[in-house]
Amino acid sequence: MKRTRNLALMLTAATIGVSSLSLAADAVDIGKQQYDANCAVCHGPGGKGDGPYASTLKMPIPDLTVLAKNNGGVFPSSRVFGLIDGREEVQGHGPRDMPVWGEDFLAQAPHSESPLNREAIVRGRILALIDYMNRLQAQ
Repeated sequence: MKRTRNLALMLTAATIGVSSLSLAADAVDIGKQQYDANCAVCHGPGGKGDGPYASTLKMPIPDLTVLAKNNGGVFPSSRVFGLIDGREEVQGHGPRDMPVWGEDFLAQAPHSESPLNREAIVRGRILALIDYMNRLQAQ
């Protein structure tokens, strides 16, 4: 009886372990999640600038799939970070038509004793978004 119970416990543990591995394989793509929630409405699901709100805006929406192509084949991560964050004015960019996502992300970050923790959350969300945008680049 004790042996059967131990075997049952081991099989249960193994099943839970396998289930955990399959969950890890289906990990959430935070960058895509951020893009879909914050960017796709204007830039479109594929980043081409054809989102449902694009036609309502005064300026054409940039095609995000050619950022690397238009930058000598290198994705401009630092520039994109600054544009998304928006809390610092980007020299030579002109008027800001895009939302200041850095402020929104900071407002959504859980409050903690250290403002650095909240800033790390904001940077993490922006970097995940940049990673996803890099994967949208035309080949």
